[in-house]
Amino acid sequence: MEETSFSDKLRKIFEPILLPSARFLGKLGLTPNMLSIIGMFAYILAAILLALGHPVACAVVLILFGPLDVLDGTLARDSGLETDYGAFLDATLDRYEEFFIYCGLLYYMMDSLKDGPISAVLVLTALSGSYFVSYTRAKAEALGYECSVGILTRFERIVLFIFAILTGWINPILVIISIFSFITTIQRMVVVARQART
Repeated sequence: MEETSFSDKLRKIFEPILLPSARFLGKLGLTPNMLSIIGMFAYILAAILLALGHPVACAVVLILFGPLDVLDGTLARDSGLETDYGAFLDATLDRYEEFFIYCGLLYYMMDSLKDGPISAVLVLTALSGSYFVSYTRAKAEALGYECSVGILTRFERIVLFIFAILTGWINPILVIISIFSFITTIQRMVVVARQART
């Protein structure tokens, strides 16, 4: 049986909402690639807002535009516009989004919390862990394996990120993101190893 992540299960649960929303955006003339690009610019805006010291505004932008990460793929599948390049573009822009938002966080923490060295290490560790999670899936799928399992995928990381900037519990949440991102990477390595032996 194929193992799936919590975010994949949520996507299936909320499909009755996601599908009409994606179709509505399609009727407005938006393509899946356009949604991916809009999502990236939304993350850039959120990063700038955070860097300027507006965590609530940053969280609002992420909450409003975060669903585009799901809707672009939903629209692609429903409209028959699903392509290899579209999947590549979406995955690449997702990495840029995380890079920008963590840069904004690092600037915000160094400027507002005055704990630069600790902040830099935690941000770098959390970002690296996030990239490892994404890389293992991309590499596994390129080799023909299923690898969507994981305790802390992109959806969970963004939720924790929003919670961190709204509550101010940034360092503890970054520690959680770092630890569980590396655990997720190990989970995916184990899953792929099992498939490779069959």
